[in-house]
Amino acid sequence: MRTNFASAMENVPHRSSKLVAIWLLIGVGMIIIQILLGGITRLTGSGLSITEWKPIMGALPPMNDQDWNTAFEKYQQIAQYKYVNSHFTIDDFKFIYFWEWFHRVWARLIGVVFIIPFVIFIIQKRFKKEMIKPLIILFLLGAVQGLVGWIMVQSGLEDSELLYVSHYKLAIHFVLALGLLCYTLWFAFDLLIPNEQVVVHQPLRKFANWLVVLLVVQLIYGVFMAGLKAAIVAPTWPSINGTWWPSNVHSLGNREFSGLSFLTDNPLVIHFIHRNLAYIISVLLFIWWWRANKVKGTKLFEKTKALPLLIVLLQVVLGVLTVLNPLDTKVFLWLGVAHQFVAMLLLLSLVWVLYLVRKKEVHR
Repeated sequence: MRTNFASAMENVPHRSSKLVAIWLLIGVGMIIIQILLGGITRLTGSGLSITEWKPIMGALPPMNDQDWNTAFEKYQQIAQYKYVNSHFTIDDFKFIYFWEWFHRVWARLIGVVFIIPFVIFIIQKRFKKEMIKPLIILFLLGAVQGLVGWIMVQSGLEDSELLYVSHYKLAIHFVLALGLLCYTLWFAFDLLIPNEQVVVHQPLRKFANWLVVLLVVQLIYGVFMAGLKAAIVAPTWPSINGTWWPSNVHSLGNREFSGLSFLTDNPLVIHFIHRNLAYIISVLLFIWWWRANKVKGTKLFEKTKALPLLIVLLQVVLGVLTVLNPLDTKVFLWLGVAHQFVAMLLLLSLVWVLYLVRKKEVHR
C-alpha cells in the first residue's frame, strides 16, 4: 500500500499544504470532543446502554416507542441494569443511551471527515512524499482506537457480573485516544511551524520529556478516578477526609488490597496519588517555566512558554472543585468534563513545548 501510494506521489507538482494542516486541526478538535464525550459516557454510566454493534444502521437511534422498548429490554438483560440501574424508567434509559449513541456517531463522523478530504487531497495532489508515512500511521491509530473501543464495550456486555467497563481497558482506550490526538497535532505543526521558530536547548527538552511522562501517569490515574468513582471517597480539601496521609488503606469495605492492586484498584490510594501528583506536576512546571525564562528563544517560544504553567494552575482549581462537589450530579458531571478538557489542553501545551524545544537543529 505504501509503495503504490509513494509511486503515485513522486515527480508531481504539489499544491499548498495549508489545507492539509487545517484538515488535521479540524481532526484535533473533533478528537478532543470525542474524548470529552467518552468522559461524559463514563461519568453517566452510559457505556453499556447500547448492547449491539451495527456499524451502518447503528448510526440511527431508536425511531419509535417500539424500538425504544426493544432496546430497553436488551439493556435489562445485562448485569449493570440488574444490580445498579434496576430502578430505571424508559426516560432514564434514553438519557444514558443518548450519550453512548452520540459517542459512537461522533466517532463515525471523524472517520468521514478523515476519509473524504483524504481522497480529495490525493486527487488534488496536495500530499507530499514525506506526508505518506504520517498519514498511514494516523489511519492505523484511528482504526486501532475504534477496535479497542468496541472490544472494551463488548467485554462489559458479555460478562454477566461486570457492572461497568474495566478501568484498565478504559485507561488503554483513553491513552490511545491521547496518542492519536497528539500525533495529529504534531503532524499539523510540521506543516505550519517553520524551522526558524524552533529553539535548541537540550536540558529544557529533557525536562519537558519527563514532564510529559509524569503527566501521562497522572492522566491514567485520572481515568482510574473516573472508572472507580474515586472522587467520592474523599470529598474534602486540602486534607483527605481530615488527614494528610490516609490510614487503613489496605482494605476498603470488604476488599483487601496488596501488591499492584493496592496502587491501581484501591479508590482511596488512587485518589491520594492523583491529588499529590497534581501538586508535583504544578511545582515542576513552575521550575520549567523559571528555567525557560533564562533561555533566549524565538518569538513563538517567548509568547507561549508560560502556557503549560497557566493551564496546570487552572487544572488544579478545577480538580479541587470537582472533588468538593461529588453529590451534586449535574455540577459534578460538568466540572469533571471541564477537568478532563483542561487536562487535554495541558498535554497539548506540552506537545507544543516539545515541538518548539529540540535537542538539536531541525532540518525539513
